[in-house]
Amino acid sequence: MCVERLEKLLLAIVMGMAMMLVVTGSIKAGFLLQFGVMVILIISSLTGFCYITEILKSAFPLCKKDKN
Repeated sequence: MCVERLEKLLLAIVMGMAMMLVVTGSIKAGFLLQFGVMVILIISSLTGFCYITEILKSAFPLCKKDKN
């Protein structure tokens, strides 16, 4: 599995955990978890740097992109 796909999978899992926390009654914890993911995504989109990707690059290869 490559870094970009793994990053998307991990973000989906974290968002699912936030939904689970809200359903089980931990609304504050679910909100904080979702807010944290939002901050990471906003920083990543504005700066082009994502520390999750940098950490995962040490253990997994980058996805091969077509040069068309």
